[in-house]
Amino acid sequence: MDRHYTLEFLRATEVAAIASARYMGRGDEHAADAAAVAAMRSMLNTINFYGRVVIGEGERDKAPMLYIGEEVGKSKAPKFDIALDPLEGTTICARGGTNACAVIAVAEQGNFLHAPDLYMEKIAVGPQAKGVISLLRTPTANLRAVAEAKACKIADLTVCILDRERHTELIKEVRAAGARIFLIGDGDVSAAIATANPDSDIDILMGSGGAPEGVLAAAALRCVGGDIQGKLLCRNDTEATRAKRMGVDDLERIYDLDSLASGDVVFCATGVTTGTFLQGVKFYGRGRVRTHSVVMRSQSGTVRYITAEHDLPRKFSDMPNPPPT
Repeated sequence: MDRHYTLEFLRATEVAAIASARYMGRGDEHAADAAAVAAMRSMLNTINFYGRVVIGEGERDKAPMLYIGEEVGKSKAPKFDIALDPLEGTTICARGGTNACAVIAVAEQGNFLHAPDLYMEKIAVGPQAKGVISLLRTPTANLRAVAEAKACKIADLTVCILDRERHTELIKEVRAAGARIFLIGDGDVSAAIATANPDSDIDILMGSGGAPEGVLAAAALRCVGGDIQGKLLCRNDTEATRAKRMGVDDLERIYDLDSLASGDVVFCATGVTTGTFLQGVKFYGRGRVRTHSVVMRSQSGTVRYITAEHDLPRKFSDMPNPPPT
């Protein structure tokens, strides 16, 4: 993938973050998400490429824009698959919490799992623990393996878990094993990426969350040498049917990093609200805005943190359906 596309896709997460940040703390999840979706879609349609959304806002009948299967871009080549979440942490943004961000990952066609909108059991770690995790083992056994790989005690590890009732038993086991726990309300993509950040306090992500978010996390971890495994969780026959309709023929399969995201991958994220590894959007007035983003490429392993100053009236002067300035 030509490296110049990296900056183009970064622009898409920047505008989505700016648009949704207008709704931070205002209690309107729908408005925040709709603003991010519209802004990201408009920017993607200014790029000279052909993109097919494989991880998006949902199926076409439920998502008017950036739905799974939607085509974006303004040319017929090169052809890429796109996994995106214009506002990862919709509730976080609406409540004014931490770790909301706009996310996009891009790869050559066929290199992302077409994950249905279901729950997925996940475990994710950074480079030091790559290759030692397995969903076939108990949480306690995984904690022992990660501690050994990092040459530390289980008591030194911090496990990030979504604060959900379904994780009651997992939390009990992790505490019994002696590890520390960091509970989050939403935003497990950011949490998975944080496992690979040496400045983060998170060593491992455990528990279940959205399957599409699992693919996005895998794309980022592929770029930085981390590791992840995931297993789809179907709660009823309707969900099992939906998974099979999207090409999932083995509902018991455990997906490793390469089966979630493979090949040459570009990952971009821009902070909407300040979190573990990105600063949120800051408005200065007179149309001046600052954004903080991360850009990763699996081909080179390069990770760039980019702070950008935007003059919105000029930036969006020729963009169709621009975000509010």
